[in-house]
Amino acid sequence: MIRTVLTEVGVFLIPFAVYAIFLIATRSGVTLPASWPLDMIAKLTLAALVLVIVSFVLLAELTGAPPNSTYVPAHIENGRLVPGAER
Repeated sequence: MIRTVLTEVGVFLIPFAVYAIFLIATRSGVTLPASWPLDMIAKLTLAALVLVIVSFVLLAELTGAPPNSTYVPAHIENGRLVPGAER
């Protein structure tokens, strides 16, 4: 669960990091408030939200158990713990 959350936070931060790299490359001053106008922050936030939504859709479509699979919970066979699995 924590990996998924950190992945989504990382995906959200991508547009801001790309803009910061752009500011560093153009030597515009990353820490100057004039380099981060409100309209640019709004555009970056919108781009970040779109990326997060796309990543959620891809995560839902491309991961998980195959369709029509059945979950078999963990159980003990012959004194050994058999982990749960989809079959």
